[in-house]
Amino acid sequence: MRNFQGQFANKGARNAPKMGEARNTKGTVLRVWNYMGYQKAALTFVIFLVFVTTLLGLLGPYLMGVIIDQYIVPKDLSGTARMCLLLIAIYGVTVLLTWLQTFVMVNVALKTIQKIRQDIFEKIQTLSLRFFDVRSQGDLMSRVTNDIDNLNQALTQSVVQIISSALTFIGVTIAMFALDWILAIVTLITVPIMFFVTKKLVTYSGKNFAKRQRDLGELNGFIEEAITGADVTTLYGKEKETVQNFNKINEQLRVSATKADTFSAFIFPSMNFINNLGMGLVIGTGSVMVLNGMTTVGVIAAFINYSRQFSRPLSQFATLMNTIQAAVAGGERVFEIMDEVPEIQNKKDAFVVQNLQGHVALENVSFGYEGNKTILKEVSLKAQPGETIALVGPTGSGKTTIINLLTRFYDIQQGQIHIDGKDIKDYDINSLRSKIGVVLQDTYLFAGTIMDNIRYGRLDASDDEVINAAKAASAHSFIKHLPNQYETKIASEGSNLSQGQKQLLAIARAILADADILILDEATSNIDTRTELQIQEGLNNLMKGRTSFVIAHRLKTIEKADQILVIKDGSILERGNHESLMEDRGFYFDLYTSQFKI
Repeated sequence: MRNFQGQFANKGARNAPKMGEARNTKGTVLRVWNYMGYQKAALTFVIFLVFVTTLLGLLGPYLMGVIIDQYIVPKDLSGTARMCLLLIAIYGVTVLLTWLQTFVMVNVALKTIQKIRQDIFEKIQTLSLRFFDVRSQGDLMSRVTNDIDNLNQALTQSVVQIISSALTFIGVTIAMFALDWILAIVTLITVPIMFFVTKKLVTYSGKNFAKRQRDLGELNGFIEEAITGADVTTLYGKEKETVQNFNKINEQLRVSATKADTFSAFIFPSMNFINNLGMGLVIGTGSVMVLNGMTTVGVIAAFINYSRQFSRPLSQFATLMNTIQAAVAGGERVFEIMDEVPEIQNKKDAFVVQNLQGHVALENVSFGYEGNKTILKEVSLKAQPGETIALVGPTGSGKTTIINLLTRFYDIQQGQIHIDGKDIKDYDINSLRSKIGVVLQDTYLFAGTIMDNIRYGRLDASDDEVINAAKAASAHSFIKHLPNQYETKIASEGSNLSQGQKQLLAIARAILADADILILDEATSNIDTRTELQIQEGLNNLMKGRTSFVIAHRLKTIEKADQILVIKDGSILERGNHESLMEDRGFYFDLYTSQFKI
């Protein structure tokens, strides 16, 4: 539906707001955590498994010290063998539990991401057209795909490791002080250094991760536009300029990505250096203590292993910050979309329409897509049930804008619009639009079969109803000659069909929808005469008994309209039927005679 609506949107240049500049790391993390809260049982089980595996991990160094002091030094081979088997069993159980916690956490992460992706997609469907007017499709695609994938990667990899690192850090600290408080203090000397280095690197890399995600969205938007407009680029020979613009944005992404990755790349080697520094201090101090009889070799061996475990959580946390920063930057961009407030909303007591008679009235309507630029100026019109109202005039005069307002894609700034005597704002939006059928100049066809695309007009329609609609639209004759007839697969954007065939399918879709009010926007333009006759026949069947608004540049197609409104510079310049307007010899007369060389 969004692609369909996008074809109605005013294409005037409007600058997009810069999204993603404000950083709210805490708020983003809390919102993701709230999404995970729906799976409390699974998360509790994961935390329990992490707790158990952490305890088992703490047993290893302790048992190693015991083996050295109580079995190896006394040369107790059988005791050493038993203890080694116990150690192997502990490591084996740890591996199994680690695999289980990873399996559960991956499922939690995927369900969380599924819910986030579902929510953002549903939110996009509720947003008004003005939102899409100022944002590229590529950037929105990047938010729904790349940014959410970054969240998925962080949830899958980081949550368990953060919990495990925190528990390990606390457990190892307690174990080290229990073994030897002097060596424990020596080990803790490196902690402030680690925190200082990590904080600095994370701060710098975080800013650049946010910039990288924005640049990636801009690049995706440019690529989407370049592919969509490839025919125009080729026609005007602008391939070189397009490549140059792409390279400029691509270079911009490279620079921001390099900064982000360079700062984050410093984290791991910095932590390794500090870890090795701490290890050297422990070994040096421990050696002196052993030589002076202050401790045993087994305690030193256990302490060396605990020292490794102590520094590992800090190193892991620092390394994980790369993933977390990318996820936070992506999460902010995702939640920015979710926090958008739709401009067009239903009233609390909105009226759900069942049928429309077709009375339409605009009273002194003024409107502009931008606050300081008025497109329509005090436009008034009335349409009776079953009447055909033609809108003609130069490009950019405001014809399509009137249609946008009738379908309430935008709200007016001044005046009133009434349908069947009721203010358009009093209707439930979806129920109102379901009673308005539309056939556009650029018909959008979805992936699927011809049957599926016609049925889009009414999803509960039977196959026979779809075929009857195609017959009424004069589309059946070409469909039955296709290889798979109604089951023929439609290529991307309907590229395996002609423009006229796509128009006929759009008419069949509108006939099936059985709307009470019709909007035809250049429905017979850019096609050959023979196909135009077929389309006109289908349109005539569609318009019978329905209030219809027709936008046309080919004035021959609207000669029989009940009213013709001549629009220029946002105002209705002339109105009447074809005969009266020709007699007046005004602007309509000039338009008509210029087309037919009278």
